[in-house]
Amino acid sequence: MKLRESPAAKIGASIAVATGLYGVSFGALSVASGLSFWQTMALSFLLFSGGSQFAFIGVVAGGGSGVAAMSASALLGIRNGVYGMQLNALLRPAGWRRFASAHLTIDESTATATGQADPAEQRRGFWVAGLGIFIFWNIMTAVGAVIGNALGDPKQWGLDGAAVAAFLGLLWPRIKAFQPAAIAVVCAVVTLLAVPFVPPGVPILVAALVAGLIGWFRHGRTPDHAPGHVDDGLEPDIEPYRHDAGTRPPRPARLGQGEDA
Repeated sequence: MKLRESPAAKIGASIAVATGLYGVSFGALSVASGLSFWQTMALSFLLFSGGSQFAFIGVVAGGGSGVAAMSASALLGIRNGVYGMQLNALLRPAGWRRFASAHLTIDESTATATGQADPAEQRRGFWVAGLGIFIFWNIMTAVGAVIGNALGDPKQWGLDGAAVAAFLGLLWPRIKAFQPAAIAVVCAVVTLLAVPFVPPGVPILVAALVAGLIGWFRHGRTPDHAPGHVDDGLEPDIEPYRHDAGTRPPRPARLGQGEDA
């Protein structure tokens, strides 16, 4: 199948354009926060994780320390490592592609790949979305950094909320049951309560600690059949190893099912 005829490639391209465009908000906010043009570009080129980038400059703009900024950014970046484990099993990149795919593993490229059933389409969707967003995001970051001063206060244009809205748009549909939704609400409330009392960047760490404690105490206490546990939206979209099912040896029959001891 030609790339231009691939449904996954078309989806990936449309997502790349839409996502890349709001890179201008990061560029404008970054220079408004006190970072230089090249520091801004380094974050987009090397970090390349919108949520982590916005968390970093948000802490810096709020007067937080470098450690707090890096901690908040790294915390949000953990999700990409989880994505990477699934995509490594799904796409099985080899050689230099392992390093390239690791850098391009973000929310949108993961969603595009895991939304396809055909292995070839999974690869096309991932690479088109990942590379497309990387290119557009960096171009629009440069545009935003250059015209940031001309725009004035980025908040007047709503640019400070663009990435947050996009991230929530990707996350919220995955929360299909009561328990994960309740955890999200609790963490949001904890964040709001912590803001007046702790330095910038720390509230998100407090919320993460609360979520971790909830998960720790919940582990082993919720039956598999309990409401909110099954299909809660936090499981992988597809089984990464399902295309190996035909090559696995069949399980031996149990005694009493037609075989002698």
